[in-house]
Amino acid sequence: MKGLNGKVAIVTGGATSIGAAVVEALVGAGTKVVIADIAVSSGEKLAKSLGDGVLFQKTDISFDHDIKKCIDATIQKFSRLDFVINAACTYLDNGMNSTREEFLQSVNINVAGGFVLTQKAWPYLKKTKGAVVNFSSIGAKVAQPGRCLYSMTKGAIHQLSRNEALLLAKDGIRVNTVSPGWTWCTVLDELSGGDKKATDNIASPFHMLGRVGKQKEIADTVLFLCSDHASFITGADIPVDGGYMALGPEQQDDALAKLADAR
Repeated sequence: MKGLNGKVAIVTGGATSIGAAVVEALVGAGTKVVIADIAVSSGEKLAKSLGDGVLFQKTDISFDHDIKKCIDATIQKFSRLDFVINAACTYLDNGMNSTREEFLQSVNINVAGGFVLTQKAWPYLKKTKGAVVNFSSIGAKVAQPGRCLYSMTKGAIHQLSRNEALLLAKDGIRVNTVSPGWTWCTVLDELSGGDKKATDNIASPFHMLGRVGKQKEIADTVLFLCSDHASFITGADIPVDGGYMALGPEQQDDALAKLADAR
């Protein structure tokens, strides 16, 4: 994709899972990357495997001083900043049994952390007419059993991103979100015991394409939103969900046929 080679990105949550796939895809496109994560072992290992164009910076996005250190390290190492990818999150969610502390922690990590990073990166992104990609989720727009906090924070990210897009547009900075559907990751791996076929079978009624997504498919969308090909896209949400949101609550079943059969 055009406009990625020689650029510099910070990817929060980039040490593992989908975040790591984004890091690998950016490096493959010629972008230098700072992995901002609390997972030191995984982050250092990934950075080492990808070469001199990747730096791991231990960063807890709950703390402003960590965020500042990350940006300072980025500028010191690469002298510029073009893209901010806010992928880090917590899945902490006990539904209606969640405590106030858990509620605030979820907001602090999933929403405030990305906001502060974007805020502190603003002067550098202004210089390069850069782009921000915030990670949302299909869970932002629908009610889900057993959940309150995760879905709430992902919904907040949509509104935050729209406002950031408006406020930063005068500086040539674009802000968008991606909303993955079920995507093969550590959580699904653990729940299914590594059985991808079984996972696809469970996911099939909820996704038009009848399967879970691949991490690279999410990463490719992030790259597109950072690239010159998306130069007129801002304030938008891109669902990378195999048709999950478009399908709606009836899933892939013919609800009326079921009603007729029940007679």
